[in-house]
Order: sequence, then C-alpha cells, then structure tokens
Amino acid sequence: MTYNEKKIILRIALYAGEILLKNGAETYRAEDTINIICKSKDLKHVNSFVTPTGIFISDDRLDGISFIKRIKDRTIDLSKISEVNNFARKFVAEDMDEEEAIKELRRIDVEKKYNKYARTIFTGLASAFFSLLFGGGIADFIFAFFISMIAIIVNWKIEALSKTSFLANATSGALISFLALVSKNIGLGSSMDMIIVGSIMPLVPGVALTNGLRDFIAGDLIAGTSRVAEAILIAISIAVGVGTILKLWMYIFGGVI
Repeated sequence: MTYNEKKIILRIALYAGEILLKNGAETYRAEDTINIICKSKDLKHVNSFVTPTGIFISDDRLDGISFIKRIKDRTIDLSKISEVNNFARKFVAEDMDEEEAIKELRRIDVEKKYNKYARTIFTGLASAFFSLLFGGGIADFIFAFFISMIAIIVNWKIEALSKTSFLANATSGALISFLALVSKNIGLGSSMDMIIVGSIMPLVPGVALTNGLRDFIAGDLIAGTSRVAEAILIAISIAVGVGTILKLWMYIFGGVI
C-alpha cells in the first residue's frame, strides 16, 4: 500500500467518525468504527482518540502523520448512525473502492430524510401524546401540539443564528411556559402543568444523557463527563426559561397562576 493510499484510508475513517459524532453517536462507537475501517486495510498501528467535540487519528508507522477534525455542530439522527454502521460493515466485508467509499459517506452526510415541515408536525404530535400520557385532557393535547411546534421552530431559528443551545433552549422553555399560562388563564387549557410537561419533551436531552452514561460504562471518562455535563446544562437552560416566566407571571399578577 502506498503512502497516499494510506492517507485516503485514514481520511475515510475520519469522515465516518465525523458523521457518527455529529449525529449523536457514542464516542466509543466512533473510535471502534475508525479502528475497524483502518485495520480492514492492514493499518494495524492506528491510534484514535474521540471526544464529543473532536477526533484525533494517527498512525505511528505513517511518518507521524495525524488527522484532527473539530466537531462544532451536533444533533441526533439515529438513521445516519445506522447507515454509517452498515457502511463500515460493507467496507470491511467487500473490496470497496476508496472513491466509492468517500462518495457513499458524502451521500450519508448530506442526506435529508425528513423536511422541516414533517419534523415540526411530528414534534407536535409527540409532545401532545406526552401530555396525554402524563394525565392531560384533550384540550391539553391540542395546546401542547401547537405550542411545541411554535417552540421548536423558535429553537431552531435561535440556534441557527447564535450557535448557542443554552439561549435557544431557555427561550423555547420561556415561550412554552408563557403560552401554557395564557391558554390556562383564558379558560381553554385544562392543566397548565400537563401542557408545559408535554411541550418541553422534545427539548429534554434524554439521548445525550444516555450516551454520556454509556461512555462512562465503556471507560471513556472524559467523553462521559462532558456529555452528562452538556445534558445537565440543557436541562438547566429549559428550567431557567420555564421558571423565569412562571416567576414573572406570579409577580405581575399577584401570585395567580
């Protein structure tokens, strides 16, 4: 294998790890995928180190060449994680051409399975059914449906502009709280609590917390700590938004909620 061929294999492994990490995969999964891809092409001395915000790959038999990739944006897309897993199995099992591998990874990376309209509507439905699940009525179901859609759109817009999840989640939480209070006080919503609980469910960092605990179990202490801390920070931001509006409402209207 030539020097350039080895570099291409490392780039393929790096790209696969990047897609996994950007879409919510655990760090140990990204490291395993990188190592499997490299070892399948007889690169047996590859070292990879993955954190939630970066990937480092080096081969101590490749003249000290290393690759570093900074991960700035992260989301949750289990479909893409599954597709990269399938790609890695196919790459290992078959004699896949390097250019074909890059092309397939690029397709997975840019693929948009669901448009924003579908995501918004199903976010609303999920929130509405959570409201019912926690004991809300039909009126709470309806209001949770519309409020959560408004809140998630605002969340996406703010995060796209500021790249700050804390601000986006705090604002969305505040908006949910305010709209739930309005719906209850105009006599349309039956339970403000159920509307709020249902509407904030799409914002709750359940996957991030689960992945953090799985990283801990796998022995990735740095990644586990950072993911759990991120999940806690998101939860705090939601609580700040919701709590601020509730407190202001009680102050302005004399403790009536």
